[in-house]
Amino acid sequence: MGARLSRRRLPADPPIALDALPPELLVEVLSHVPPRALVTRCRPVCRAWRDVVDGPTVWLLQLARDRSAEGRALYAVAQRCPPNSEDEEEFPLCALARYCLRAPLGRNLIFNSCGERGCRVHGLAAGAGKKRPKGCVAWGPQARWKGFRGWEVEHGGNGWAVEKNLILVPGAPSQTCFVTSFEWCFKRQLVDLVMEGVWQELLDSSQIEICVADWWGARENCGCIYRLRVRLLDMYENEVVKFSASPNPVLQWTERGCRQVSHVFTNFGKGIRYVSFEQYGRDTRSWVGHYGALVTHSSVRVRIRLS
Repeated sequence: MGARLSRRRLPADPPIALDALPPELLVEVLSHVPPRALVTRCRPVCRAWRDVVDGPTVWLLQLARDRSAEGRALYAVAQRCPPNSEDEEEFPLCALARYCLRAPLGRNLIFNSCGERGCRVHGLAAGAGKKRPKGCVAWGPQARWKGFRGWEVEHGGNGWAVEKNLILVPGAPSQTCFVTSFEWCFKRQLVDLVMEGVWQELLDSSQIEICVADWWGARENCGCIYRLRVRLLDMYENEVVKFSASPNPVLQWTERGCRQVSHVFTNFGKGIRYVSFEQYGRDTRSWVGHYGALVTHSSVRVRIRLS
């Protein structure tokens, strides 16, 4: 009779711990972890994992997996213009890690673009009757806020306020707007492109475009004047290039609602780090209250040139 095959299972090979993997395989495995988990969960595990997360290779592998036209173009620029490690004293993570975490391309880098954060709605405090919100110095219909979060503000006349939009503004995160008064009101936001995740060598590569836009308008019963100035600044906040828009004033009883002004900065040279987004507005009738220019859905977006 033939011999029977043994039914006993062969002992399984013991699992290989991740810390026993060769360095190149460890990098490959960790490159599949989402960026935030890679920083918050994997980096604190041990020194070897920290060194992997702090290095550029794992992040380059993540960039390489984006096969869109923008992703391929960005990966080519990242290989040709890798970030310099000299800024690691200023920032806790390497530049490629900041890029993958912040995902700055295509995202609106203006904070609180419609007055949806840290501001009251004119005439009726947002959430009236509920718990008093942080930053509010009064509560009820006359509630006033200490400031507009993210913006440097100079009040003229009765100052800036926030109201509901007169008409729908497409794509806006909130259907509210900032509104000016009977004297010039000024508002500015400084966007730090490097802090937002765009590394300096990428900005200097001539492959980047900076797209700015703003929506503005008037009430039907009162005319208004509006001005926009956007300046690209170097690391010392010196002006390198600027764009200004001074549309004709809107006359009383001629129109209501908002229109858009936009501009694209290209070939702006090297050394750009900041975008200074500055708005001015007032009414034309010198009426007490808030009858001046309306501004909303301000945006600064960075995109990569495909040609």
